Amino acid sequence: MTATVIEILLIAILAGIVGSILGLGGGIVVTPALTLLFGVEINHAIGASLISVIATSSGSAVAYIRDRITNVRVGMFLEIATTVGAITGAFLAALIAPNFLYYIFALLLLYSAYAMVKKGKEEIPVNVPQHPVAEKLGLGGEYYDKALGKNITYNVDRVYEGFGVMYGAGVVSGLLGIGSGSFKVMAMDVFMKMPLKVSTATSNFMMGVTAAASAGIYFLRGDIIPVISAPVALGVLIGATIGARIMQRMKSKTIRKLFIPIMIYVACQMIYQGWGA
Repeated sequence: MTATVIEILLIAILAGIVGSILGLGGGIVVTPALTLLFGVEINHAIGASLISVIATSSGSAVAYIRDRITNVRVGMFLEIATTVGAITGAFLAALIAPNFLYYIFALLLLYSAYAMVKKGKEEIPVNVPQHPVAEKLGLGGEYYDKALGKNITYNVDRVYEGFGVMYGAGVVSGLLGIGSGSFKVMAMDVFMKMPLKVSTATSNFMMGVTAAASAGIYFLRGDIIPVISAPVALGVLIGATIGARIMQRMKSKTIRKLFIPIMIYVACQMIYQGWGA
């Protein structure tokens, strides 16, 4: 039993590092690892995954907010779309065949992966106009890029498109019960043309808010098992703290190279799920 706990802890550290760097939370590693390697029931794995997302957000948020990489205004603005979308998805669950949504959002992810490939050598978005709504809400920002060794000032464009993608991501999350970290990063990086580091840091911040609400439901159901969730939370917290430091010293094009295969993997997984839905 002790050996198993240590193994879960080590995997959770890895999940925290990956989740913190890419803005996906730790669930993308934790859930398949617990179910496939340790035979944990899926509902308990999802409960531990939610804890891992909260831990990732908590571990990385301190560094990202301190260094002003997280754009809190954008995060809270887009969280409105995600929350309303999740409520909509819950109501539509009995009305819409989920396989169509799987296909639609798989195509959207593949398009975004293609757009990221085209931006492969772009370190910082250039000549980005400030959208009137972003101007009014003060969504633009500035941060110090440790990899480039200089301050980066950025604008936020295509606010409506980003808000729409986040609403759709919320619908999918509420309807299909899946995470939407990849959609959050995609909305900010591809559509709103924000720097990738700001997108991943802000995604981490947003997912912590969302997961905290969901975790309460899983806790009341008894799906959060302390002997599993405790090492996951500790490991992910350690990993997220390490990952936050690593990310700040990585170039955006390197992060993008890591992110693209994951987007393609999630898209293929959604197509597979849609085929069997």
